Amino acid sequence: MDSDNRKNLIIALVLSMVVMVGWQVFYEMPRQEQRVEAEQQRQAAEQQAAGDRGDVSSQPQLGVNVPNSLQSVENLPKSRNQLLEAAPRLAVNTNRLSGSISLRGARIDDLTLLDYRETVEDDSPNIVFLHPVGGEKPYYAEFGWLGADGVDVPDRDTVWTADKPELTVNNPVTLSWTNDAGVVFEQIVTLDENFMFSIDQRVRNNSGQPITVSPYGVIARTGTPSILGFYILHEGLIGVFDDVLKEVDYSDLVDDGAVQPAEKQATTGGWLGITDKYWLAALVPDALETVQTSFSGRLSGSTEAYQADFLMNARTIAAGETAAVNNRLFAGAKETLLLDDYRDDPENGISNFDLAVDFGWFYWLTKPIFYGIHMLNDWFGNFGVAILGLTFVIKLLFFPLANKSYRSMSKMKLLQPKLMELKERYGDDRQKMNMEMMELYKKEKVNPLSGCLPILLQIPVFFALYKVLFVTIEMRHAPFFGWIQDLSAPDPLGMLTLFGMIPWEVPAIIAFLNIGIWPVIMGLTMWLQQKLNPAPTDPVQARVFMLMPFLFTFLLGTFPAGLVIYWAWNNTLSILQQYVIMRRMGVAIGGGKAEPSS
Repeated sequence: MDSDNRKNLIIALVLSMVVMVGWQVFYEMPRQEQRVEAEQQRQAAEQQAAGDRGDVSSQPQLGVNVPNSLQSVENLPKSRNQLLEAAPRLAVNTNRLSGSISLRGARIDDLTLLDYRETVEDDSPNIVFLHPVGGEKPYYAEFGWLGADGVDVPDRDTVWTADKPELTVNNPVTLSWTNDAGVVFEQIVTLDENFMFSIDQRVRNNSGQPITVSPYGVIARTGTPSILGFYILHEGLIGVFDDVLKEVDYSDLVDDGAVQPAEKQATTGGWLGITDKYWLAALVPDALETVQTSFSGRLSGSTEAYQADFLMNARTIAAGETAAVNNRLFAGAKETLLLDDYRDDPENGISNFDLAVDFGWFYWLTKPIFYGIHMLNDWFGNFGVAILGLTFVIKLLFFPLANKSYRSMSKMKLLQPKLMELKERYGDDRQKMNMEMMELYKKEKVNPLSGCLPILLQIPVFFALYKVLFVTIEMRHAPFFGWIQDLSAPDPLGMLTLFGMIPWEVPAIIAFLNIGIWPVIMGLTMWLQQKLNPAPTDPVQARVFMLMPFLFTFLLGTFPAGLVIYWAWNNTLSILQQYVIMRRMGVAIGGGKAEPSS
């Protein structure tokens, strides 16, 4: 690479660092602050407007003509305990879930995830996932029927009867209600050992006349949740329709107070719902039936509300006959292997269910890296050690290519004194100097571009590992050693707090300066590796290269600790590999031939 091209590359790298840091300081941080402020203003407006909201007694149609489940609340939001005591309930009790199902409306609206907590602290509250109507932000699922020709069907105010007081693992509970004409509606609810509800909807027509009903399912959420807003992560409405993934942002449905048209689509098989970073509520209609689906939004007072729903084909039930359909609801954590199991179930497989985890465009690389880390974690019992092990495996896989690159770089290091001589001889004639340098490279069979190969190999692995650490729940709150108790979060011991010695809340505007111990270690390993590489002959370029470890230290300071640990360990392995090669070739650390040992 000639001097001008190298200088252009350095300038491009430096400008990239400046842009990324500038974006963080002057755009991303103010944007986050504006989002927090807007959220606070919206909540204040919601509470002010709450007194003007009345309970919705009628059921206007929304989406694909299923009942509008986006209820407003009556007066000020009630406490969760008040709401749970206001209606009869069916208890839900498993090793992974606790909560209840409201028998008024047969709503699944109270679920707590027992395996997950809000923070890494042992006494931190468990994640409360679903919330009942009447609270500040209802979030729930329900299944029901639409009736034709005046058929009386259960609605949100219907009080169902349960044949058991508690829903436990694979121990079904039957909810039933009979209308005045003698038509019996039933929901047989089964819950597996994880997060999947199975809902058998049945209608027994004892009315003496044929009736027509259409089964439906709904997931409703009031209030836009606080989202990260990162382009590499989708949070919002999601589904797989005819084996194709579809993602709809909250802003695609309600944007700046304007309600957008519903997103509608027919599908046979698949699923749909609402996803957070780590949690998912998803409807899974009968895979053998074609259903009409919809993602829709509306305003409930001043608050946004969202709905994912499906409507099945109408079925006419003759007098004395029974109709049945089975649909499912997933409500819980997006555990990758669990979603794989649901996808691969030989009898009830759910098409592309694993795509609920946002592995992104590089799925083909990101997911194998996850599998590798997960397998090594099973062996070592620590995800951090698993990342170190995976890094070592990757280094072995690329060893031949990296070895060739490092040998070429060592040759360039060996030529360092000759390159300095060319600079002194032709310093005023850059064209002549570059020509002589290329002749020297050709004579010594050295490729100056070969040093880029290890970096190019690292880039896709780096981004894939970043994705794994960022989106998979398995990395959430996964500890390493010492002070690293969450590999998916930045190193908590920042230098602006004297690495945890001063209990000071660092302002957001300078948070990027609060780098932790592992970013410092990474920066040092990057600096040491740079010492083994051939130095640029141009002093300006050399100074810029010396700044790169410093810039990357601050840049990666806000990245997940697991990623920084990977980078530091990868650098360390590269240093060892390159040092051994240089020793074997008799190359001095500072360039030229090494002095023979006495």
